[in-house]
Order: sequence, then C-alpha cells, then structure tokens
Amino acid sequence: MILPITMTMAGAATLLNIWLGLRVGQMRRAHRVSIGDGGAQPLTARMRAQANFVEYTPFFLILLGLIELARGSATWLWALGALYILIRLLHAFGMDRAPGNRLRTIGAMGTGLLLAGLAAYALVLPYLDRPRAPTTVSEVRPA
Repeated sequence: MILPITMTMAGAATLLNIWLGLRVGQMRRAHRVSIGDGGAQPLTARMRAQANFVEYTPFFLILLGLIELARGSATWLWALGALYILIRLLHAFGMDRAPGNRLRTIGAMGTGLLLAGLAAYALVLPYLDRPRAPTTVSEVRPA
C-alpha cells in the first residue's frame, strides 16, 4: 500500500534535513570547526536546529503514516504535513536569531501543538468507528 501523504512528507523532511545539514556545514567552514562547535554560538545554534528537527520528525512521520493507514482525513493530513514543514523552516531561521524571537517560538510551539494533536487523534481514531459493546441485558437480548 502506498501512503502518498506520508511518502511526500518524508521526502520533504529529508530534503529539509539535508538543507539544515548544509547550513551547519557552512557555519563550520566560516568558524573553521571540524568537530563539535568550537565555542561558536552561531554554529551551536545551527547544530541544535538540525538536531531538534531530527528529534521530532520521526514521531511526526510515524504518527502521520499510522493515521493515514487508519484512514484519517486526507485533507487534514495534507494540511498538517505542509504546516509541519513550514513551522520547522521557521524554527530553523529562528535559531539564527537572538533567543526568544517569534520565528523560533512559533516553530517550537507549533511543533509541540501539532504533535500533540496528531498523538491525540492517533489515540482516538481506532475507536471512532467501532461498534459499542452492549452494556445491559436488554441490549444483548431484544425484548
């Protein structure tokens, strides 16, 4: 079974991760640091932007794929997938700025809210279409 939403978002996330890695490489060259961060705060920020992306994206893709398999709303999954990529871009650009900036805040809070929403949906989705078990004798044996 092909999961077009998950596959598209996995491809987009991979390209975004490559871009984040290239940005780390640019900063490494600029600060002449091969291993670690060399105490260069801009390099540390870019390294953390990529690491943060790598920490959260697997959970996003797993939830997206499982919900897509369970026949979650395709329209909402496409929208959430696009939103995830956008907020992760905002987070990356926000990491290049002073702490507490709006881009980073939107990226971090948006990621948390989106993942919490997907997790909640994943928790209830299996039970939305299940028939209710009888709770009384009259429900088990019609009169």
